Amino acid sequence: MRIDKFINSVNITKRRTIAEDMCKSKVVSLNGIVVKPAKAVKIGDIIEVAYLEKTVKYEVLQIPATKSIPKSKKDEYVKEL
Repeated sequence: MRIDKFINSVNITKRRTIAEDMCKSKVVSLNGIVVKPAKAVKIGDIIEVAYLEKTVKYEVLQIPATKSIPKSKKDEYVKEL
């Protein structure tokens, strides 16, 4: 799954276009490397999002099979480090 679609489907961002813009603005990194929106995500990868105030790291636990998941199930797919 593409990183921009993954970030959107696990409710880190509200829209995929926002996730895509974040990747293009070089604030999203995968395993320590700044990536483009089309980069594939695998189980065990570490996604780092650099917000203005802080940087948040997430570990990929599972890849969603559907376009979006309920917010209550976010913990099954990513773990905040």
